[in-house]
Amino acid sequence: MSTELKQPEKNVSKSTEERVVASSQQFWSKNSKFILFGLTAVVLVIAGFFLYKNYFKAPAEAAANEAIWPAQANFKVDSFRLVLNGNGTKANPGVLRIIKDHSGTAAGNLSKFYAGVSYLQLGDFNNAVKFLEDYSADRPALKMRAAGSLGDAYAELGKNDQAASSYKTASSSFEDDEVNTAEYLYRLGHLYDKTGKSKEAIETFKSLKAKYPESLRAREADKYLAKLGEVN
Repeated sequence: MSTELKQPEKNVSKSTEERVVASSQQFWSKNSKFILFGLTAVVLVIAGFFLYKNYFKAPAEAAANEAIWPAQANFKVDSFRLVLNGNGTKANPGVLRIIKDHSGTAAGNLSKFYAGVSYLQLGDFNNAVKFLEDYSADRPALKMRAAGSLGDAYAELGKNDQAASSYKTASSSFEDDEVNTAEYLYRLGHLYDKTGKSKEAIETFKSLKAKYPESLRAREADKYLAKLGEVN
């Protein structure tokens, strides 16, 4: 009896396997074109990315890096007009040309920072805002410097709310840099005091003293706090 009962189970199992195989064959028959198309598309995307990265992006970045180094050298010695316009040669095109010719590269983006700070130093505050707003910082130190310079430009233009916002960003971007963080907190407090926002000025100067008591700007903060009626 037990042998007779097992035989039908094997038949059922075999029948199930056959249905699965048949179903799989039917699915493949109906969808093979779509599956192959999808796989081909994935392969093409991967190949395209590889080709873009190695045969377009990398050479573009290398060319931009080669173009920017003379501007960086001029920036270090405060030759801001040369930073912007170069000397008229292909070897030293200036950051304005780099921004135009090398858009989409890291050096092209960094050129906006150099352009913005250079215009700030030359007293062209509108162009300083234009380029600094368009710059995207990828390092905390550069984010601090860019935001602080943007605050300076806005302050010069009398756009005090934008200046305060930029100084706040600068003073919170890289707090390990105590010297510059204290500086931008000081500028923020000074701006508040100048525009009659005494409460905000007091809070900012107190924050400066609490966080960076040994900084030179902490001593200056004491003077403003005394002026504002906050005496220890």
